[in-house]
Amino acid sequence: MAQRVGLVGMGLMGQAFIKNMRERQFIVQGFDVDPARMDQLAEAGGHPADTPAEAAKGVDRVIVSVPTSDIARAVIFEDGSGLAAGAEQNLIVMDTTTARPEDSERTAAELKEMGIRYLDSAVSGTSTMAQAGDLVVIAGGEKEDFEACREAFAGFSRAAYFMGPSGSGARTKLIINLILAGNRLAMAEGMLLGEKAGLDSDNLLSVLQDGACSSKTMVDKGPKMINADYSQQGKVAISLKDSRLMMDMGQKLGAPTMMIQVYAQIMQAALEKGYGQKDTVAFYEIMRGMAGLEERKGIDDVPFGKD
Repeated sequence: MAQRVGLVGMGLMGQAFIKNMRERQFIVQGFDVDPARMDQLAEAGGHPADTPAEAAKGVDRVIVSVPTSDIARAVIFEDGSGLAAGAEQNLIVMDTTTARPEDSERTAAELKEMGIRYLDSAVSGTSTMAQAGDLVVIAGGEKEDFEACREAFAGFSRAAYFMGPSGSGARTKLIINLILAGNRLAMAEGMLLGEKAGLDSDNLLSVLQDGACSSKTMVDKGPKMINADYSQQGKVAISLKDSRLMMDMGQKLGAPTMMIQVYAQIMQAALEKGYGQKDTVAFYEIMRGMAGLEERKGIDDVPFGKD
């Protein structure tokens, strides 16, 4: 018998969840504030719901996929329409939002009092990787809840890791994104230095991808930097939000966050230049400007200046 799951938030990542779960014969009932996303769900064979509460009715798993933990808490706890209002006892909320860890801990505690279980179930990977099912889940919460969600995780990811108590998944995701930001920043510096030195960018990238410094970032984002292809796989605005969460985490724990502070300044400049809704590596144009090179408008799926 096909398993039915709820989904709240059907943006780039949520659409990938729908595609992969439908291919694996899951029945998906979902909600999004964007009517176009609801239409896409119906076209994919899913069932649109009028509210997050309706998306939670009659299921024992609900995935939340929204931009911030503030929005996640709103869709969970909104009076009358939040998914908690439609939840049955022992529902497990699988929150894939890149969240403030303290918010994840608070949400888990509040839902526990309502008889609802919660996993901060962040995912690592771009929306393009998500479409291919090439995501990794990192989860925090109760181990038995994690084990109960393995089949659902397998519906949209290639691997899932249990990281510890509530908040552990959120903290792990921030660490992953911090290292990823460093990879992108280092690649941007190297590619820009090569361009200034007169090296062929495509040839340079091929060497970097085959060298000791190679990374997934070079494969996924290197061509986008070269071609000024800033169609969304992520967003500058979201990456800036994440970098601020990383700095906050470092400050609270007394750990250095030197690289991410530089990265955040560059991302802030990208946001102010109107790149907020473009792909994360649109910050490359800011660095080109710092090097005295011409800013390129680039290939995009979002109008310039929209943030």
